[in-house]
Amino acid sequence: MNHPVLFSIQVYGISIVIALVVAVLIKVMVSVTGKLERNAAAKTMPQGEVCPVAFGIPDEDVVALSAAIFAAIRPHHILHISPTNRAWASHGRAAQHTSHAVLQRP
Repeated sequence: MNHPVLFSIQVYGISIVIALVVAVLIKVMVSVTGKLERNAAAKTMPQGEVCPVAFGIPDEDVVALSAAIFAAIRPHHILHISPTNRAWASHGRAAQHTSHAVLQRP
């Protein structure tokens, strides 16, 4: 084989090795950070009594407030998207199209 073909094969092989090394490093970093996050979450997860509540507040109220706070801060999911009135969009498009129209004079 001639020199340019051999050189291009070597460059291609080196780039494959570098890509594999980077992929393995990324995989190791993701697994390590995942384990660290799980360990941190397990350590910070409240067990038993979550917080001391002043005397006189019923447990049911604390549970209801805790559920409301959790519902407010957790990720939300879109359940239904309904079509809306698009009159404003059609009027805007019509105004845009007529602004480009050539004036017709008699």
